[in-house]
Amino acid sequence: MAAQKKKSLGEAIDELINALSDLDESSMLIAVKAACEQLNIPLDFVRTSVQIPPHPGVLFPMPTGPSPEMGGDIRSLKESKDPRNDIEMACVVAYYLKNSAPADERKPEIVAEDIEKYFTQADYPLPKVPKQVLPNAKAAGYLDSVGRGKYRLNPVGHNLVAHSLPRKKGKKS
Repeated sequence: MAAQKKKSLGEAIDELINALSDLDESSMLIAVKAACEQLNIPLDFVRTSVQIPPHPGVLFPMPTGPSPEMGGDIRSLKESKDPRNDIEMACVVAYYLKNSAPADERKPEIVAEDIEKYFTQADYPLPKVPKQVLPNAKAAGYLDSVGRGKYRLNPVGHNLVAHSLPRKKGKKS
């Protein structure tokens, strides 16, 4: 039997997210708490070291102030990811809509109307031709077309936002 390759931190995080994404919030919290107990990670460590957004009916106390990654606002996520162009910002918006937006705004796809709305909320300059940003992001390999004018962040786009942004100083994009 071949030795299994050790996962990177990003791969492990992606695997956790995929495993939990189909569960409701309460079940997610139970799973995370159980995993911490199984791995002997004290919940005090999780509470003080990891920012998790507060949810009604939580199983254990959580820190205040959501992180931009989980439940924060689009402006905070934009500031933490520091996109350098309209295509990167569109990926940040698509990531936000899929993973971090308030529950009533979450959706797996992004459309041209979202560009103006979320670029404005994030205090990011509007592109000259907003409706062209998503086709450009698709052409760059970050989004997949999923229907008339609808796009979905693909794994390349997800990894850009989750693991490559912000880019290191001095590194060209």
